[in-house]
Amino acid sequence: MYSYKNIKIFSGNANPELAKSIVHFLELPMGEALVTRFSDGEVWVEIKENVRGMDTFVLQPTSNPANENLMELLVMIDALKRSSADRITAVVPYYGYARQDRKVAPRTPISAKLVADLLTAAGANRVLSLDMHAGQIQGFFNIPVDNLFAMPVFLKYIEDQLKDDLVVVAPDAGAAERSRAYAKRLSCPLAMIDKRRTRPNVSEVMNVIGEVTDKRVIIIDDIVDTAGTMAQAVEALLNNGAKEVYGVCTHAVLSGPALERINKSKIKKLVITDSIRQEEAVRKSSKIEILSVANLLGEAIRRIYHSDSVSSLFV
Repeated sequence: MYSYKNIKIFSGNANPELAKSIVHFLELPMGEALVTRFSDGEVWVEIKENVRGMDTFVLQPTSNPANENLMELLVMIDALKRSSADRITAVVPYYGYARQDRKVAPRTPISAKLVADLLTAAGANRVLSLDMHAGQIQGFFNIPVDNLFAMPVFLKYIEDQLKDDLVVVAPDAGAAERSRAYAKRLSCPLAMIDKRRTRPNVSEVMNVIGEVTDKRVIIIDDIVDTAGTMAQAVEALLNNGAKEVYGVCTHAVLSGPALERINKSKIKKLVITDSIRQEEAVRKSSKIEILSVANLLGEAIRRIYHSDSVSSLFV
C-alpha cells in the first residue's frame, strides 16, 4: 500500500482536466493554487496551502498559447521555491519549443535549450515529460529528466482495435526510430515516407519506401501541428495501394487548418492523447479519438515520489 504524506500536485490553466484525472488516479486532492492575471496580462500566482518540505509537482503543458502557459509554469515554480517546497518537479506532458532543438540556419536560436535553462533557473529540481520531440533535449538540462513514452497507451488501442495486415509507417526520417519501436512490439513491417520540407509548417510528400499494398497502415508521429504532413501522407499511402490509413500522435497541436484537413482527408482515424487540452470541435470530430495518459503520468509521479524505477514502466 502506498502512502502519500508529503506530496502536493498543482496545475496551471493549460490542462486542468488532465491534472484532475491524475490526482483521481493517485487518490489525492488537487493542490490549491490561484493562477490568474493582472489587468495588463501579468501572471499572478498564490499557493493557497502549506508546501514547506513537500515533494511538489506542477502539471502544465506548454501548448497554445505557448508563451502564456510557459510563463505560468515558471511563475508557479518560483512561487513554490519561495514557499520552501523541498522538491519541485515540472510535469510538462507537451514540451513546447522542442522543435527548435538545433540551429537549422545561421543566426537562429536553440529555443528548446533556452526553455530548459528557464525551468532550471525558476527552481525546478526535476522534469517529467512525454514523448519529447528529440531525445537529446534531455541533455539540455543539468537536472534529472524523465521522458515517458505514450507507446503503452497506443499499443493497447492498436492491439484491441487493429489486428491484421498491419504496417507501421514513419512519416519522415526523424520518426523512424519511434516507428521502428512500434513495429517491433507489433511484430509487423516498417515503411517510411520521404518528406521534403521547404519551410516551417510546409511539407511535400515525395515517395513511399516499403510495401503498403492491401495493408492496414498506421502512421506514427509525436506531433501533429497543421496536419499538412499527415494529410499528404494519407493520400500518398492510399495512392500506393494501402487498404486503410490510421494515424497515431502523442501531441495534437492542431493549429490553423489542421482540423479541417483531418476531417476532409481519407484517414480512418487519428488517435491522439490528452497531453494537450482540445477544443470541443476536436473532441466531437468523428475522425479523432482521444486516449488518456493520466494513468501513465500518475504512475510515473507515484514512482518518482517513492524513488522507484520509472523506466521499468516500458520494459
